Amino acid sequence: MKNTKNSGSPPPSTGWQASTLTSAAQALCDVLEFKYPADAVLSRFFREHHVLGRRDRTLIAESVYGVLRRLRWLRRLTGEDATPRQLLLAWFARGEGWPMRQFDGLVPDEERRWIEALKAVDLSGGSLGERADLPDWLCERLLGTHDEQGLLQLAQSLNRPAPLDLRVNVLKLDRDTALARLRDSGLDAVPCSLSPHGIRLTGKPAMQKHPLFLDGSVEVQDEGSQLLGFLMQPKMGELVIDFCAGAGGKTLQLGAMMRSKGRLYAYDVSEKRLARLRPRAARAGLSNVHPMLIAHERDARLKRLAGKADRVLADVPCSGLGTLRRNPGLKWWQTPATIDEMVLRQQAILEAAAKLVRPGGRLVYATCSLLYEENDGVADAFLAAHPEFSALSAGDILTRQGIAPGLGERLRLSPLTHDTDGFFAAVLVRRDM
Repeated sequence: MKNTKNSGSPPPSTGWQASTLTSAAQALCDVLEFKYPADAVLSRFFREHHVLGRRDRTLIAESVYGVLRRLRWLRRLTGEDATPRQLLLAWFARGEGWPMRQFDGLVPDEERRWIEALKAVDLSGGSLGERADLPDWLCERLLGTHDEQGLLQLAQSLNRPAPLDLRVNVLKLDRDTALARLRDSGLDAVPCSLSPHGIRLTGKPAMQKHPLFLDGSVEVQDEGSQLLGFLMQPKMGELVIDFCAGAGGKTLQLGAMMRSKGRLYAYDVSEKRLARLRPRAARAGLSNVHPMLIAHERDARLKRLAGKADRVLADVPCSGLGTLRRNPGLKWWQTPATIDEMVLRQQAILEAAAKLVRPGGRLVYATCSLLYEENDGVADAFLAAHPEFSALSAGDILTRQGIAPGLGERLRLSPLTHDTDGFFAAVLVRRDM
């Protein structure tokens, strides 16, 4: 029988070629510098290597994210001095469980022998951080709210790729209609279990060219993020503010819930992000969205709406550690110092957002973090300093809208318990004085 080793073409089941592996190692090398978020680094890499086809880009991105998710485990397996290429091969061999035949034609004999030895390495035991694939400092923080077994289970859920969730634009159609049209187009779509506006898709289909996306009937938005809109409960004719709007995913949800009636201000410090909101709002059929660029949370332009807003959403910049399924590099990017800096910023933003709320109005403070410091710590400190505000039960607000009873006084979502990104929200009301 002919020996197929190093024949130049790996089995079709992998989709990998030697040139693709070389490109993936280059991309991973750039990502592991941790100078910029992984998605931004990969986007730049693909622009610079435009000859890569769609399948190669997908393989490279998925493998890079796979290594980032299990980086500490892989470095324990390979040694701290392992090259990006070795980390990739270790991920294929132990993370993806490739049999040796799948390396045929992909690597030379010397690397095959290295991979064979790697498959025999015993990785039982290890520190908590190594078993959780998290930095030690992050494990220490999470042990404040989880026992060791719970932390390991949470870490395992964070190391799984996130599903693809859509939010139906209720201004254009209802969820049942959207589900039927998605299924008619060949997609495997089911209702989300928590959000009444949510749809979950199997796999990662490209939605950018789907008719429902192009006409603004659906938007990509994690199910957990959608619940913030239901905590806000905006009504037609109200004055509503999305204080940290970004590119406006939640702004669009709020506008649709308002039936495009009233005034919806979208504040952000990034002109580039707000520029993306304008065409998205037009596609969604919204005419009540007013993007507003501000320099910072103390911008003088905020004063004209002081004490006038019916509802304010402060979904503040945070560590993003609740989104590790989508952004696994964040756990290696963040440090105790960056968390401390983030908390100061969150406190300042919440203070500024609160000034916009009218007596009787509602303020929702939210993060996509799992850390007490960014969540309850900020909310509790604010309430202690502002007796004019009191807390409302997030669970009661959602239950009255037919959403998952028993979610508690403050919203706490995690991929382990709810199969969503990690979210926190505290609902506050300004008393009539």
